[in-house]
Amino acid sequence: MTKKTKGALIFARNNAQIDYIKQAHYSAKRIRKYLDIPTSIVTDSVKYLKETYKDYEEVFDQVIEVPFTNNSTTKRYFDGSGVAKHLQFKNDMRTQSYELTPYDETILLDSDYIIANSLFKNCFEQDHNFLIFKNAKDLTAWRDTAEFEKISDTSIDFYWATVIFFRKSEENKIFFELTQHIQENWSHYNSIFQVNRGLFRNDHLFSIAIHIMNGYQQGDFAHKLPGTKYYTADRDILWELDEDNFLFLLEKENHLGEYTPLRIKGSNIHVMNKFSLNRIIDRGVL
Repeated sequence: MTKKTKGALIFARNNAQIDYIKQAHYSAKRIRKYLDIPTSIVTDSVKYLKETYKDYEEVFDQVIEVPFTNNSTTKRYFDGSGVAKHLQFKNDMRTQSYELTPYDETILLDSDYIIANSLFKNCFEQDHNFLIFKNAKDLTAWRDTAEFEKISDTSIDFYWATVIFFRKSEENKIFFELTQHIQENWSHYNSIFQVNRGLFRNDHLFSIAIHIMNGYQQGDFAHKLPGTKYYTADRDILWELDEDNFLFLLEKENHLGEYTPLRIKGSNIHVMNKFSLNRIIDRGVL
């Protein structure tokens, strides 16, 4: 019996001010350290990757090139509670993960999801073919998280597309083909499922696809990833990171520009403030 290949897959497509390739390069080294699996990168900037990171062949298992596009979609990126910039937002290729991954078993994750423990090794030891987080914990504990419970007030359950585990299977092939169909017809599904938001999000798309795979009801297509999904918003600041020790400055409630320090150790964390993450990476600490 042929041994199944396993690895991580990260999409990294830069905009004018955020270097996602830098994050993917950093993340791949942490994935190797804590999960002992290779990482492949999907990018539209291969020339930049090879010129900037001379060790790219050691860090990345495969470099998967996709066409460069000038996406007109923009979003507001915060760097703490007082600074925000409107920048290009290239998030339209995650639906192609099934065909792009070189692995039989894949952990698909955002470049700003920081691995700091070995929990996801358990993904490869269990029987379910599709794992995802449905619930998550904001480290501030005071923000309204209703938008992460349902994709709208009157619609279906919310799932986080930040990190996903999937195996190559006929059911998952159908699932990813379905996500592509939903994306191609987004205005229709946006209306039918009452998302009613201008910004296209993979969280909403994957939530809809899971609901359909479940037969438009509660079902068992998707199972839970190991552990808890912790996150900090882009109004928070990652101040220090030393191996698995994080120091965050968390936005204070009703006090613009003021923060509460929080240390957390040994947890995987989604760091939404990409500017602060890149500053940490520039310090050269793994």
